Amino acid sequence: MFQGSMVALITPFKDGEVDYASIDQLVEFHINNRTDALVVCGTTGESATLTFEEHEKVVEYVVKRAKGRIKVIAGTGANATHEAIELTAYAKRVGADACLSVVPYYNKPTQEGIYRHFKTIADEVDIPIILYNIPSRTGVEIAPETVYRLAKDCPNIVGTKESTPNMDRISELMRLLGDNFVVLSGDDSLTLPMMALGAKGVISVANNIVPVEVKNMVDYALKGDFKKALELHLYLFELFKILFIETNPIPIKTACWALGMCEKEFRLPLCEMKPENEKKLIETLKKYGLPVVRE
Repeated sequence: MFQGSMVALITPFKDGEVDYASIDQLVEFHINNRTDALVVCGTTGESATLTFEEHEKVVEYVVKRAKGRIKVIAGTGANATHEAIELTAYAKRVGADACLSVVPYYNKPTQEGIYRHFKTIADEVDIPIILYNIPSRTGVEIAPETVYRLAKDCPNIVGTKESTPNMDRISELMRLLGDNFVVLSGDDSLTLPMMALGAKGVISVANNIVPVEVKNMVDYALKGDFKKALELHLYLFELFKILFIETNPIPIKTACWALGMCEKEFRLPLCEMKPENEKKLIETLKKYGLPVVRE
């Protein structure tokens, strides 16, 4: 089962290229801090500005670097079904443990189109697939009933990552699908509310810099100790919110740069933070006692 505290891993760049030396350090950092899975080439991994070749190479590189010590979930979504199939097949071929497949963006397909998109991928590639519902970016969401159809018809569709503040939706997913289908939070500040409704963990942005704290919060919730989980949630809440002061992954990559984990390099149309927001971010990192080495 895919559950627990998973990191939406950044993709570091240096001089316009993927920085594989920094990826090495990030993989070891998360293994050492007991993160449950690496999610690579997702939104936080800037997949939208990676070339196909880079995307596939990063997935393969992380799988090889992990050496089975930590699960690797590859972002393989696309708004064209044939592209999503190609990325998903490649991820399986190089040994990824599962794939994260986003609802097709820009096209605004109907629910029937969304169903056929994911069913086609699942039929073509026999690998565990986690759906990714993020309507703020895709322009359309996958209805709970469509998730139910897919889970019923496709045994390898095993879960959904939910980036939505709609807790009624989470309740409906749990009601329809029960405990065997994995619901994961896609928003750090909503992880605890979702887990109170039955979600099994988070694919976390904050986990890039506070993996121990996020894992402890999730583990407490999985054990049913919501009092301790709430204490950690409230402690981390200010950090969760500052990491979304601008479009993700701009703040988290800036935070990783400040902590000496990567360069502060993006690809257009993403760019550096406004100076006043960067100052607030770094002040918050210091407030949490994180080892800021650059500002």
